[in-house]
Amino acid sequence: MKTCALFKNSFIVFVLLSGITYSQVVRNYSNEFLNIGVDAAALGMSKSVVATTNDVNATYWNPAGLLAIKDIQGSLMHSSYFSGIANYNFAGVAMPIDNRSAWGFSIIRFGVDDILNTTQLIDSQGNIDFNRISLFSAADYAFTFSYARDLGNDFHIGGNAKVIRRIIGEFATSWGFGFDLGMQYKKNDWMFGVMIRDIATTFNIWNIDEEAFATISDAIPGQNQELPETTEITKPKLQIGVAKKYKLNTSLSLLTELDLAFRFAETNDIISSSFASIDPSIGFQLDYDNLAFLRLGVGNFQRVTEFDNSKSLSVQPNFGVGFRYKGVQIDYALSNIGSVGNALFSNIFSIKIDYSFFRR
Repeated sequence: MKTCALFKNSFIVFVLLSGITYSQVVRNYSNEFLNIGVDAAALGMSKSVVATTNDVNATYWNPAGLLAIKDIQGSLMHSSYFSGIANYNFAGVAMPIDNRSAWGFSIIRFGVDDILNTTQLIDSQGNIDFNRISLFSAADYAFTFSYARDLGNDFHIGGNAKVIRRIIGEFATSWGFGFDLGMQYKKNDWMFGVMIRDIATTFNIWNIDEEAFATISDAIPGQNQELPETTEITKPKLQIGVAKKYKLNTSLSLLTELDLAFRFAETNDIISSSFASIDPSIGFQLDYDNLAFLRLGVGNFQRVTEFDNSKSLSVQPNFGVGFRYKGVQIDYALSNIGSVGNALFSNIFSIKIDYSFFRR
């Protein structure tokens, strides 16, 4: 049983490495931590915010939205996944340059820490030595530099330059680079948004410790593997949205937005073809005097194949609340209410500080 446990933990480390890439081709799934999303307010609306994002969190959702910022803004977010095994953190800052341009900077870290490395548990004599167990982390980082410009007639454009750093303990590291392009347009009470991620594809170049890889790939008898290639390329993705805000009375307003997220690959999305797959989402935000917020959203429509080969439709409903007081806004979101979909629920917290309030 101990030997089986050894092979199991060695295999976990091996999978982390071998999952890097197998050839210099464009991959359907790459840098997936950048698709999780930031800001509890946006996640409470099931990510349906590309047309309406208008604060520091626009550095992620659509940099064109940074032009709505009047002064320095800062944002922090934390969420846990897989019962706290993985942690996702975001920090961002943004401010206007002048009345027609703005900039922002943000950092994302998604990591699993304190992973047991048992690849050296058995010494050269075949003895088990628990002192040879070590810990390592698998962490992904993204550093985003954003710029937005007002082109006139309520048409805004923005871009991101991304630097990506991925680390799998001492086994492998990579650097990646990519660009995003976003646009927003307003017409009367309607708002429109477009966000193109990895517009020219995003490249990750891996540096793999060959000696460490050899100890892992040889850990399971008969399962020796070749060293994977070191170039990883991420396909572009497109998100478009349309939104409208309704004034219900002097204190209550309702914001609604419908988004369509496109992947240029065949996936399990509800609308899928060999050319592209589309995942729709819709979000609602009810706000009271711009002080208290209630949010609902539905997204992540997936076709699921059950064990008996039957097909079913999985959806992910989200819920959120928020409160603003004297320039400080605190938001909470619960993703996948009641575990209706095939994703585990997560609790997400975020805080935003708007310095313009303190200049009054």
